[in-house]
Amino acid sequence: MRKLLSQRRRGRREKLFNASLCALCASARNRLLPARRRHSHKQQRRNRRMLGLRRLRGTPVTSRPAIQRHEVFAVAVSFAYFFFVLAAYYVIRPVRDQLSAAVGSTALPIFYAATFVATLALAPLFGALVARFPRRRFVPIVYLFFIAGMVAFIPLFNAQDSIDARLLGSAFFVYGSVFNLFVVSVFWSFMADLFDPAQARRLFPIIALGGAVGAIVGPALTKALVFVIGVSGLLVVSAALLGCSIACIFALSRWSRSHPVAGDERRNERVIGGSFLAGAVETVKSPLMRRVALLMLLGDAVGTVIYALLTDYSGATYATREARTDFAAGIDLCANLLQAALQLTVTRALMVRAGPAPALALDGAVKAVMLAGLAVFSGAWIAIVAVVTRASAYGVFKPAFDSLYTQVDAETRYKTKNFIDTSVWRFGDLVITSGFNGLRALGMTLPGFAALAILAAGCSGWVGWKAARSLGDDPAEKPRPADA
Repeated sequence: MRKLLSQRRRGRREKLFNASLCALCASARNRLLPARRRHSHKQQRRNRRMLGLRRLRGTPVTSRPAIQRHEVFAVAVSFAYFFFVLAAYYVIRPVRDQLSAAVGSTALPIFYAATFVATLALAPLFGALVARFPRRRFVPIVYLFFIAGMVAFIPLFNAQDSIDARLLGSAFFVYGSVFNLFVVSVFWSFMADLFDPAQARRLFPIIALGGAVGAIVGPALTKALVFVIGVSGLLVVSAALLGCSIACIFALSRWSRSHPVAGDERRNERVIGGSFLAGAVETVKSPLMRRVALLMLLGDAVGTVIYALLTDYSGATYATREARTDFAAGIDLCANLLQAALQLTVTRALMVRAGPAPALALDGAVKAVMLAGLAVFSGAWIAIVAVVTRASAYGVFKPAFDSLYTQVDAETRYKTKNFIDTSVWRFGDLVITSGFNGLRALGMTLPGFAALAILAAGCSGWVGWKAARSLGDDPAEKPRPADA
């Protein structure tokens, strides 16, 4: 009996202890729960405000990083690829520009007419390559063609004392202009084929920065080496840089096979086919491509007028070939430094948050403002205008413009884009420089040219806005049409 009572007392004590412990825990939980709830409610309100603000600003609501893990290799190689391409071009560009400065802007229509004929002759050959070979084969062939041309000019420059200097200069101007058009156009076509629209918005500004670095290194190499190895040595350097870009093409082709665009897994191996004139036909037939071609012509109108005025200023200010080459390299260097700054601070933020439309409109506004200053000031102000507008054209306009091609089919990306970037562009150069000389003969002066260029810049911003918006307000969410 005593043992039973003892067990009952022990049981009651354990129940009392357990009840007290539960009460103590409940009291502590009740004291902490309101604070947790207040914190949770504050965090939810903060998240809702940030979500609404991002939607108001047009920012895509996504937690994905700027570069995803599987994209790191492709972005790094694409960065290097564009670096080599533009470094190769900017090594020889000052040589080309000093040739045009030596003869003045009055000779530019002749130079551009020859360039236009050359691009028309090469466009069908390029179209035939695209129609018959897969991407991994015809892109390196294009680069090998221009490397061969570079090598062919080396003995000509070594023997320039026995060759008509004006004829050699004209031939090299045409080669340099065609080189720039085809090599850069093929690069962006390749990029548009490699990534989908959402990737293009995130990655193109970063990849374009590689070109900006190459465009800084190229003229810096020219300034450092032109008096040491001469023009022939610069051609060797440029050919070597362009050769490095071919290695990047093969590396990216291998990456593309492992990471194909969703819904188009065989793009790397597909032969596009079709007519070699399909690019010209699509430019005329498609309303979107007509608008893109008009956008190209308006931007070219602004750039060509500024280039003609800068050419006259350089020829009147600098008497020797070396001084003109050094001045042209300095303009390129300053413009490309500013271009890199724009890509780091402006372009990617605009394209990621709102797509290409605001970037295209901003480029038109920047050019219009700088040209308004040109109407007021004269002389050396043209150099400042050239630096700022060129930096905007390649640092803001070009990545946004080329991202439009990520939403069209493969034939348009290569054939139509190449036709617009080469034949249409050089046709615009020919018409604009001829009109420039004609208006100057009629008595038009600097303020008149500035006013016409301001009008073209404003129209460029408006047409660019409309072209980008016609593809959808949110290109990241609009699927790219499947390639046939």
